[in-house]
Amino acid sequence: MKVSLTDAGKRYNRDWIFRHVTYEFEAGKSYAITGPNGSGKSTLLQALSGGMLLSEGSIRFGEDSRDIPAEAIFPQVSICAPYLEVIEEMTLRELLDFHGRFKPYLPGLGPGDIIARLGLEHAAEKQIRYYSSGMRQRVKLAQAIFSDTRILLLDEPCTNLDAPGIELYHRLIDDFGRDRVLIVSSNDEVEYRFCQHRISLTDYKR
Repeated sequence: MKVSLTDAGKRYNRDWIFRHVTYEFEAGKSYAITGPNGSGKSTLLQALSGGMLLSEGSIRFGEDSRDIPAEAIFPQVSICAPYLEVIEEMTLRELLDFHGRFKPYLPGLGPGDIIARLGLEHAAEKQIRYYSSGMRQRVKLAQAIFSDTRILLLDEPCTNLDAPGIELYHRLIDDFGRDRVLIVSSNDEVEYRFCQHRISLTDYKR
């Protein structure tokens, strides 16, 4: 799987968020999108997901020498971001069962395995509305990382995580993130220290 940007730009009204981004993201490699708050990291990540149209330039998704239309790429993309919510009225087990109907999990993994890897066995039957912010973030990470997708996008993935949660995040990346297109949007090196390539959005301002 490859994701290619060619002279890509995004603007809101008259303000350009980024311009002239030409870059290729490949499976088996990890990338960090960095920059100060408000620099457009999340905007670029949403464009890479196929969920946001560019204002100029183009994005191409390809696998095995064939192009995949942007409107058909969603089965191959999973994303974890602070602005995405989980269904609070469900228990963790119910949520994972529900999620798995839309995006299958990685081979050999089911809700029970995921719950164990998250260390949330004690809360599996509790409604998510009663979870702490750190527990909710573990659930968001699980929905993204354990989905059987070729593109994994993580926006500020350690939000609300304590030290054990951050250690868990890095273990999950080591175990399940290495053969995908892995892109982390963050200004905290703890979240992207494993990334092989780094893209600073300040280089793509008008």
